[in-house]
Amino acid sequence: MPGILEERVGTDRGTDQRWYVLWTHSHSEQLVSDQLAARGFNPFLPKMDIWSRRGGVRRLIQVPMFPGYLFLRNAMSKQSYLEVRKTRGLVTVLGEGLDRLAVVPEQEIDAIQRTLQTKLPVLPHPYLREGQRVRITRGPLTDVEGILVRTKPAKGLLVLSVELLRRAVAVEVDCTMATAA
Repeated sequence: MPGILEERVGTDRGTDQRWYVLWTHSHSEQLVSDQLAARGFNPFLPKMDIWSRRGGVRRLIQVPMFPGYLFLRNAMSKQSYLEVRKTRGLVTVLGEGLDRLAVVPEQEIDAIQRTLQTKLPVLPHPYLREGQRVRITRGPLTDVEGILVRTKPAKGLLVLSVELLRRAVAVEVDCTMATAA
C-alpha cells in the first residue's frame, strides 16, 4: 500500500506511539472505537457528513470517512496488540502479524485531522494513481477511457491511445470526474 510502512514490533522503536489501521466488520467502526477508548487506547475514527433519505425524510448523517477502517495511535507491544485483537467487531490490525504491522505516516493522519478541523465538506473519491487506466464519468468525455499520466490537485493528464497506429494524444481532465476502469 502506498504511504504505509511496515515495522517490527517489540524492537526499541516499537515503544513509540505510531498510527495503525484497524479493519472492522461492516458497520462496526464506532463499536470498535468506543471499546478501545473505554480501555484507554487512542482510536481515531474520521467521519464525514452525507445526506441520507430514510422514510422519505432527508437528513444529514455522519458516516466513517473510510468505511470498514479506523486508526489507532499506540505503542504496540505484544500485550497491547493482544488486547486490541480481543475487541468485538475487529477483523484485524493491518500488516503481516504482530511482528510486521503496517504503520500510517504521521503526516497522512495529520492531513485528515486538519481537513476535519476546517469543517469544509469532504466527499468520497476513488483512489487514482499515475499510470492507472481510468474512465471519465461525467462531462463531455463521459465513458472515455485512457491512462492517467499526471495528476495535479484537480487536474490530470489523460492519454488516449490508438494501438494500431502506435500513437497517442493527451487531454487535461478534471480528476473528480475519473474513476478506475
